[in-house]
Amino acid sequence: MGVLEKIKVQLQPSAEQSSSTTVDDEEKSPEMIQEGDEKEKPVNVSSTDQSGVATIEAAQAIWGKRGRYLIIAGLALIMIIYEIDNTTVYIYLNYATSSFNALSVIGSLGTAKVVIFAAVKPPLAKISNVIGRGQTYLITITFYVLSYILMASASSLSVYVVGSVFYTIGQSGTNILNDIIISDITTARWRAFAIAVSFAPFLITPWCAAFIVDSVVSDGGIGWRWGVGMLAILMPFCASFIITTLLYYQGRSKKMGLAPKIKLTVYDFCSQIDLGGNLLFTAGLVLLLLPMALSGLTPSNWSTPWVIALIVLGGVLLITLPFYEHYMSRYPIMPPSYFKNITIVLCLLLNGFDSLSFSSTHAYLYPWGRVAHGFNARNNTFFTYTNGIVQCLMGILVGLVVAKTRRYKWIAVAGACIRTVGYGVMLRLRGSHNSTGELFAVQVIQGIGSGMLGTTLLVPAQISVPHAQMPQITALVISASFVGSSVGSCIAGGIYTNAFRPALWNHLGDSATPEMVNSLFNSITGTLPAWGSSERDAINAAYSDVLRYMTYAALGASIPGPIMAFFLPNFRLPDRNNLVED
Repeated sequence: MGVLEKIKVQLQPSAEQSSSTTVDDEEKSPEMIQEGDEKEKPVNVSSTDQSGVATIEAAQAIWGKRGRYLIIAGLALIMIIYEIDNTTVYIYLNYATSSFNALSVIGSLGTAKVVIFAAVKPPLAKISNVIGRGQTYLITITFYVLSYILMASASSLSVYVVGSVFYTIGQSGTNILNDIIISDITTARWRAFAIAVSFAPFLITPWCAAFIVDSVVSDGGIGWRWGVGMLAILMPFCASFIITTLLYYQGRSKKMGLAPKIKLTVYDFCSQIDLGGNLLFTAGLVLLLLPMALSGLTPSNWSTPWVIALIVLGGVLLITLPFYEHYMSRYPIMPPSYFKNITIVLCLLLNGFDSLSFSSTHAYLYPWGRVAHGFNARNNTFFTYTNGIVQCLMGILVGLVVAKTRRYKWIAVAGACIRTVGYGVMLRLRGSHNSTGELFAVQVIQGIGSGMLGTTLLVPAQISVPHAQMPQITALVISASFVGSSVGSCIAGGIYTNAFRPALWNHLGDSATPEMVNSLFNSITGTLPAWGSSERDAINAAYSDVLRYMTYAALGASIPGPIMAFFLPNFRLPDRNNLVED
């Protein structure tokens, strides 16, 4: 066969794929029983099982207790290194940007990171359905390693940003794969608890990270570059356990004839991952949200022509997406029927708004703690992650309650109310003159609300679709969370860029100089006035004013939360994967 003929074959559907058609499942789905004996039909998405789904189901059939324990151990190990990475690299960002005299870009970088984090989840979830879970882990860990090398060796901010993009892809992919594997091996009843327990390392890693970061960035320490670089060895080592276990059982199931051995052409692969839908979603999301973050770095801000043009283009691509998915895609990444289901829609909105509020109040929390309260690296890390630690602990407790009661709605309502009240309290207790106890108390309140709300929003959406569609609905719900985070980071970055300099000039008065204002605006590692001096008090007050503006935005975004949670259907969670299939 000639080269041209081989290319032609790859650009056509294979015989196996062309002979199989996508047929609507006409069987009556199990009813979803709600309180008050109300009934609602679940989303029933039409698709044929893809190779990755069939392979993981076949692997589960043969791995027994030993294989299951190996998978759980592998998940535990990768979650430990994932959380260590997550807590330390986030803090190193403050020192990396300060070393390039670019602290003010944290909001923009945070937005860009979260946009990419959200945009790559659906494509990677789809790819795991096609090529397999283990193979997709290999892809994401490769991105991790490349990112560490680039960031640790960066000689300029632009190189660091490129490394950060690779890092975000690796982190996002690993994050969604962890949730997918957990959802693969658990029933709907216990899934919220299992996912919450998977983050149990976060109860310990921030405290460890505080000491790690303090020793790395302190005088005489190895520096943030080596702090990032050592993860290039630790991450692939820890990830190798779950990857080898998955690849072994996936390969064994194929040898036993339990999983399909399908040879996909390039056309088949692009069709099954919904390449067109992925491009529209990813490009649309990036073009819509990224210019919002970058606008603050341009001289004309929102008046910059390319900013407006890209936002409009991104909006057009996202508007085009549902039409493409409905009329052209054979394996839609985002079936239009999802958006006709009240459960899925409310889970998406609640995740998005809650993450927007959280992100807008936390984007500049670490620099504020360092400057306005003089926290050292260790104590500032404790402060930054108190919310997440309480959220993790509360999530485990809520997961147990959900498993016991098989219900989730009223926990979500209570969590949304606590979040809103917490932001109101934050307006009073997050200032330069508040005590350390008051600052930590606010973080604890918010962590309780986060644990109650966040734990109850993924499973309701997952049980509304078949197992074959579980990875993409998982990716969609989590993506909504990070879209909200990107908007929140954008809001925080815009407030910081536009409000901090005027606040400094206002509070410092005649003692302010352009050099001092620009130095404070762009770095937390520069020389600050002595603690207790009038200049330092003025700087602390200016920083606190900016944080207060961010909190007002968070409070406004949190108000719809309790209302939306009230209308969330309260399905009874079954002892199987979902409510669509037996």
